[in-house]
Amino acid sequence: MQGMQSVNLTDQFLIAMPAMADPYFSGTLVYICEHNDQGALGVIVNRPIDMTLAALFEKIELPLDAAGFDRMPVYFGGPVQTDRGFVLHSPVGGWQSTLAVNQHVGLTSSRDILQSVGKEGEPHEVIVTLGYSGWSAGQLEDEIAQNAWLTVSADTHILFGLPFEERLPAAMSALGISFANLAEEAGHA
Repeated sequence: MQGMQSVNLTDQFLIAMPAMADPYFSGTLVYICEHNDQGALGVIVNRPIDMTLAALFEKIELPLDAAGFDRMPVYFGGPVQTDRGFVLHSPVGGWQSTLAVNQHVGLTSSRDILQSVGKEGEPHEVIVTLGYSGWSAGQLEDEIAQNAWLTVSADTHILFGLPFEERLPAAMSALGISFANLAEEAGHA
């Protein structure tokens, strides 16, 4: 499969197939923030952990005064650097340490963005994760070739406009499939 190498999956969703054996990724929807010949980086956007933003802000000693954020869940973003916070957000803005995924979405790991969320409630569209998901060069392409993942263009409405439990089904509908079909398809693979 020579053609696989040149596919750029930045700003795509990965939908874990039923065949996904890795417990970290089973049943997940991953948003790919960067993909190049060095590898890929993304965050899981549908696996909340037992921590709210209020609890996280308390832990890192930042005030959370802006309304509407305290009950938001913190997510398990993936098994890499799980002690570090990452913020997927729109708009991109001008933070200290941001990976711009596209013109609208950034992934920021610097504290300044959390200070702004706490104080001003900006950026308003955020998904806060602990940890991220990383793939070495060619690894993600291999996993896709082995039917571990389906890919579909990401949609900011799915990321920021839907509750976490609706994100995976919505990404699947964007592909025109349902869970039931997926399990059946996997059986035929």
